[in-house]
Amino acid sequence: MNTMTHQSPSGSSVQRSRPNWRAVAQTTADARLHTVFEQSGDVGSSFDYTHSIDASRSTNEAVPTQAVTAYLQLMQRGSLIQPFGCVLAVEERSFRVLAYSENAPEMLDVLPQAVPTVERRALLGIGTDIRTLFTAASSAALERAAGAVDVSMFNPIVMHCKSSGKPFNAIAHRIDIGLVVDFEPVKSADVIVSAAGALQSHKLAAKAISRLQALRTGDLNLLCNSVVEEVRELTGYDRVMAYKFHEDEHGEVVAEIQKPDLEPYLGLHYPATDIPQASRFLFMKNRVRMICDCREVPVRVVQHKELKQPISLAGSTLRAPHGCHGQYMANMGSIASLAMAVIVNDNEDQIHGQAHQPKARKLWGLVVCHHTTPRAVPFPLRFACEFLMQVFGLQLNMEVELAAQMREKHILRTQTLLCDILLRDAPIGIVSESPNIMDLINCDGAALYYGKKFWLLGTTPTEAQIRDLAEWLLDVHKDSTGFSTDSLAEAGYPGATTLGDAVCGMAAAKITPKDFLFWFRSHTAKEMKWGGARHDPEDRDDGRKMHPRSSFKAFLEVVKRRSLPWEDVEMDAIHSLQLILRGSFQDIDDSDTKTMIHARLNDLELRGMDELSTVANEMVRLIETATAPIFAVDANGHINGWNAKVAELTGLSLEEAMSRSLVSELVVNESVEIVEELLHLALQGQEEQNVEIKLKTFGEQAESGPVFLIVNACCSRDFTENVVGTCFVGQDVTGQKVVMDKFTRIQGDYKTIVQNPNPLIPPIFGADELGYCIEWNAAMEKLSGWKREDVIGKMMIGEVFGTEFTCCRLKGQDATTKFLLVLNTAMGGNNLDKFPFGFFDCDGKYVEALLIAHKRTGGDGAVTGVLCFLHTASLELQQALQVQKRSARIAMERLKEVAYMKQEIRNPLFGIVFTRNLMMESMNLSKEQKQVLETSCLCERQLQKILDEDNFEKLDQGNVELDIMEFNMGRVMDAVISQAMIRSQEKGLQIIRETSVEVKNTHLYGDQLRLQQVLTNFLTTAVKFTSSSDGWVGIKVVPTVQNIGDGLRIVHLEFRISHPGSGIPEDLVQQMHDRSQEITEVGMGLSVSRKLVKLMNGDVSYLHEAGVCCFVVYVKLPLVQKDRDNRPSVSWQSSNTNVE
Repeated sequence: MNTMTHQSPSGSSVQRSRPNWRAVAQTTADARLHTVFEQSGDVGSSFDYTHSIDASRSTNEAVPTQAVTAYLQLMQRGSLIQPFGCVLAVEERSFRVLAYSENAPEMLDVLPQAVPTVERRALLGIGTDIRTLFTAASSAALERAAGAVDVSMFNPIVMHCKSSGKPFNAIAHRIDIGLVVDFEPVKSADVIVSAAGALQSHKLAAKAISRLQALRTGDLNLLCNSVVEEVRELTGYDRVMAYKFHEDEHGEVVAEIQKPDLEPYLGLHYPATDIPQASRFLFMKNRVRMICDCREVPVRVVQHKELKQPISLAGSTLRAPHGCHGQYMANMGSIASLAMAVIVNDNEDQIHGQAHQPKARKLWGLVVCHHTTPRAVPFPLRFACEFLMQVFGLQLNMEVELAAQMREKHILRTQTLLCDILLRDAPIGIVSESPNIMDLINCDGAALYYGKKFWLLGTTPTEAQIRDLAEWLLDVHKDSTGFSTDSLAEAGYPGATTLGDAVCGMAAAKITPKDFLFWFRSHTAKEMKWGGARHDPEDRDDGRKMHPRSSFKAFLEVVKRRSLPWEDVEMDAIHSLQLILRGSFQDIDDSDTKTMIHARLNDLELRGMDELSTVANEMVRLIETATAPIFAVDANGHINGWNAKVAELTGLSLEEAMSRSLVSELVVNESVEIVEELLHLALQGQEEQNVEIKLKTFGEQAESGPVFLIVNACCSRDFTENVVGTCFVGQDVTGQKVVMDKFTRIQGDYKTIVQNPNPLIPPIFGADELGYCIEWNAAMEKLSGWKREDVIGKMMIGEVFGTEFTCCRLKGQDATTKFLLVLNTAMGGNNLDKFPFGFFDCDGKYVEALLIAHKRTGGDGAVTGVLCFLHTASLELQQALQVQKRSARIAMERLKEVAYMKQEIRNPLFGIVFTRNLMMESMNLSKEQKQVLETSCLCERQLQKILDEDNFEKLDQGNVELDIMEFNMGRVMDAVISQAMIRSQEKGLQIIRETSVEVKNTHLYGDQLRLQQVLTNFLTTAVKFTSSSDGWVGIKVVPTVQNIGDGLRIVHLEFRISHPGSGIPEDLVQQMHDRSQEITEVGMGLSVSRKLVKLMNGDVSYLHEAGVCCFVVYVKLPLVQKDRDNRPSVSWQSSNTNVE
């Protein structure tokens, strides 16, 4: 059983899935630290921050479950709010007050003018209907929001007090007992949002979003720096920082912009306890957190006595900060703050195999603003910043995925090179050559401990210490084949102290029962650089008080005996190399292995060819009968495919279109550059989708004007995967474009188009400037399954389209954010074309379309909303695309299986090589026995050549480099015949070899393995198509020597591989010469062999002669010139006939 032990920081062995234990362990540490702070006094005056963090880590004392629960309850149900606003909690249906903050009566202007009495206080108390406190319009807006599935999409709700008309931004959210509504006063200087809804608030961040979208990819630092700059410009805070949370939960300031007189925090690392897990959980729920003045005394929340527990303020914008956080802010000179969550896809927690499922999410980090004086940012601007963070998260997803792909490519490339090294020198080559095992993953040192010998690279323990590490692993972790930890000390290794900071983390892989590969990492702190760590050297209380400097000191204390953690992708790379190495030491029977290889490869080839053949036939049928326009061009851009639909649309028949130039003859001028770019990219293997082009029309169709098509450009490849042309699968959108042109021209009379039942009218929906759905035509009803009356008047984002409990569900938060961007772009006056858009209809079926969003204007030219048009694929096009996807999927599966088979073959092959070398070195063998082993060696080398991963691609491109060296022709013949013996014996066939003694002893210059490969292929094909009753297959070599001057001679070799009977099928002969559109596995092998022969200045043909058929293979190779003392010259005499 293969087990890889992965150590947590506490030293316990855990599974190598995403480490949920970190959050659990950190929550306990947070609770312990909170208890210490609470016990240190009213303001934490005796609280030693650095010492407490270290103590909370080092103590083994368990924290009672009740204490952890109480800590989490306090974080979410602390019953305290900030005084810049007030809170009311109400029942949903009755709107009766269940809880209110003590400052609510005064802030909402409902205090009596006279001396308060019990009766007068009843204006606001438990049981009051809050609708009586506000104007009728305000109450109606609140009721409208409360009736929505997602109340937050109406935030902020602008409400006015009935008594004074004082305006408030009301921010509502649901909890277990009803609605919690935060009321924030609207100041005269604030940006007034006239209506509720996301679209209004998001306009405030339009400039910042445009900048982020325009940034080049591949530069994460630029992205983070741009975000903090834009947030500072939006909000005006003194300092804006971007935090990133690392896998071990600690944080790092990765970008910053601040006033010149403030201490910089860029590069600061701080321990995980600085931002507790409970706070991180709250950020996933309430993504923006503002503290206006950390020195203000919080306001208590009064609630109904019958409520069983304090109401949850987790989603409240007014929740008061915890005491220790306020003290931390004050110590760093920050009075006000604004923190925004940055949430990205959690690729390690994805559910595989489920189509269209929303992706798991995680907290990547925070963007945090600080101000040295009290500061409040109105909710609409905070909402705009939240949307900016969503766009930032989208950009981060792309950057993280790109970086992961680059890292995996590097590892795969290094693994491939290491495999090649192992073929030549296993296992020493992976430490003695370049690249070596240090290049596989990020590390400071590596070592191979093999056969009680050591090979050390970089920073490593001494040989004696490595031996001790190996013995410790064999003793303590004897059941594991590998081990990794970021702290040898905390993993329990007794000698960790003597290793010092130079070696803290280690990954080990067992390659034999007593031999190991090691990788080492030094302590994390050496990677950490922060200028602030050197500031204020005379500050005596620097390590005690809560401050970024003490956080950095505490962090260094936490990681002083720890390295950077080992990533999953790195452990996968180590495990793969371990399997390869372990395979190289296994003794595997030669004949059994070859039988297994042939059987599995044959099964793979037959199954793959059958599936691909089925797909190809289905594709041809679809193309011929499709009502979607489909056409194709060759590598020169000339038409070689033109189906009936495109002929109908253009008025150009198949016969008239064939061989015409697509660019110069069939495409209108304005589409020429677009089509040229599509063809250029396709020939490079890059396929573009959803591109609009215009084709010319001919004959009677010419009067109708050009044809508008939305096309996908697909690479056409031959059986060797070489791009030989481009196929365009399109959709006719001419009718829709005509409608769009009319819509653009009339600029106002939308009903004529939207409510027209004409089938050419595409699905259309629209929203007003407030984000409410105002259009939903018949085509959209049919597409979505939702009637017009179901959606009109509802919020476009949240009620009509959204992630849950909506009419048309989107795939996830990313899809919602992208749709919001589209609507905002159109509202801003910039039309958007061909945006990929998808949603689930009322039956749960996923609908894919292209969305065109246009601004909707009034008579005065002002933007009054947005109108969206959908282009959906026809049924035939959908089928064609499905077949295309299926073909691509099958091809990818075949590639994966072939890659797997290559790897599976390499391992036993290593065993064969090892066994044969051992036999030749340690046994006294006869001449005949050595000849058998040498033949086996040639077969092994041939197999290794075939397993070269880029071999087939280079062959197809005609640029395979032949490996020219001296070889013996007799040994080649032995290897060729040996590979056909098993099949010939199974069929009762004799192999007759006709070669002269001189040919057997001749030494030539050429690619021995390639010649061996092609002769074997032709010989085994002859055996395959020879009946048992025919009794024989022959191979004959006819040499002719040519003198070319200066003592140089070339040998013209004619190999005749003969067999009786009707011969191989004619279709295979055509496939060998690349004259057939279909290809089988046998035909592919013959075609490849013919190309190899031509690379050797030769050719091959297949002849039918009186009852006998034969492959005639012709090559010419230089004859090796030898001195008489070294080797006697060869005399050519008559041939001998041998029967195998």
